[in-house]
Amino acid sequence: MTREAEDLNRRLLRARDAMDRAYADPLDVPAIAAIACVSEAHFIRSFRAVFGETPHRYLQRRRVERSMFLLRETDRNVTDICLDVGFGSLGTFSRTFRAIVGETPSDYRAGHGPIVAPNCFQLAATRPW
Repeated sequence: MTREAEDLNRRLLRARDAMDRAYADPLDVPAIAAIACVSEAHFIRSFRAVFGETPHRYLQRRRVERSMFLLRETDRNVTDICLDVGFGSLGTFSRTFRAIVGETPSDYRAGHGPIVAPNCFQLAATRPW
């Protein structure tokens, strides 16, 4: 691996870590690309090449993963969870959740209770593919 590729990967990891920390905040590609010190178009292309999905899809998946935990572990209503994880509307949240998980948030909650297992097993078992 060349030094330039290694440097780009390091900057992309820094941007992805920033997305992980602020997943519930309104994030846009220009701000995240600035963290990686690359142009918007180059950031999107490079992120997809390195991580296998676009930055937008990665952020959606992170938000859905967090909402899955909240649906299992809390009694809060779906709308509150939707807004807490960073989605702007319940419709977008439900459509995205169903596309990633394969069922609606309400159906997911009804079929999945709290998990009693070590955290590493929980993460492996609940990660949407």
